[in-house]
Amino acid sequence: MHLDLASKTAVVTGAGRGIGLATVRALTAEGVRVVGAARTLTPELKETGAHAVSADLSTADGVATLMDSAFAELGGIDLLVNNVGAGDDVEPVGFLDTDDTRWSRVLDLNLLSAVRVSRAALPSLIERRGAIVNVSSVSARMPATGPEHAAFLQRVPEAFGITTGRITEPDEVAALILFLLSGVAGNITGADYVIDGGMVKAV
Repeated sequence: MHLDLASKTAVVTGAGRGIGLATVRALTAEGVRVVGAARTLTPELKETGAHAVSADLSTADGVATLMDSAFAELGGIDLLVNNVGAGDDVEPVGFLDTDDTRWSRVLDLNLLSAVRVSRAALPSLIERRGAIVNVSSVSARMPATGPEHAAFLQRVPEAFGITTGRITEPDEVAALILFLLSGVAGNITGADYVIDGGMVKAV
C-alpha cells in the first residue's frame, strides 16, 4: 500500500520513547520531515533524524516553544500526532487523597497539551488539508491500577484476558497511526480505533 507521505511535514509529541518514538521512526522512513517533542530528548529520538525539541507540554509556554520551533523548522504542518501523556508514573492513591494539584497535573499533560498543540497547528492543517491523530490508552475504557513493574507486565496478557496473548508493540500502533495520517484513510474522521489485542471486550 502506497501511503504517499514523502512530501509531508509532521509534529509528534511524546516522541522520546514508546509509541511516539516508533511513530517518528515510521514517519521518517516514509520520507516525512518530522519535529519530535519530548520533555527529555533521548539518544534514540536524536538518532531518528527528526528535529528534536525539548519542551514541557503540560504548560502553555512549553507548547509555544514546540510550535514556534516546528513552524520555523517545517514552514507548515501537514500531520499532527498528539501522543504525549502520563499516568503509569503517578503513585496510586485513593480518590479522597487525590488533591487538585494532582488532577491538574494529569489533565494539563494528557488533555490540555493536545488541545493547545492542536489549536496552534490547526490553521496550517486546514490550509494543507492535513490530519490529526490523538493517541490515548485502553485506560480510557477500563481502569488501570497504577505503576507496573516487570513481574506484573509478564502477567498482563493473562491477568487482563488479552485475546492475542501479548501486549501490543509500539511499532504496531505506529503503523495504524501512519495509515490514519495518510491519504488512503482520507475519508476517516472522528473515529476511535482500539489496538489492544482484545483486552477491551466488544462486539
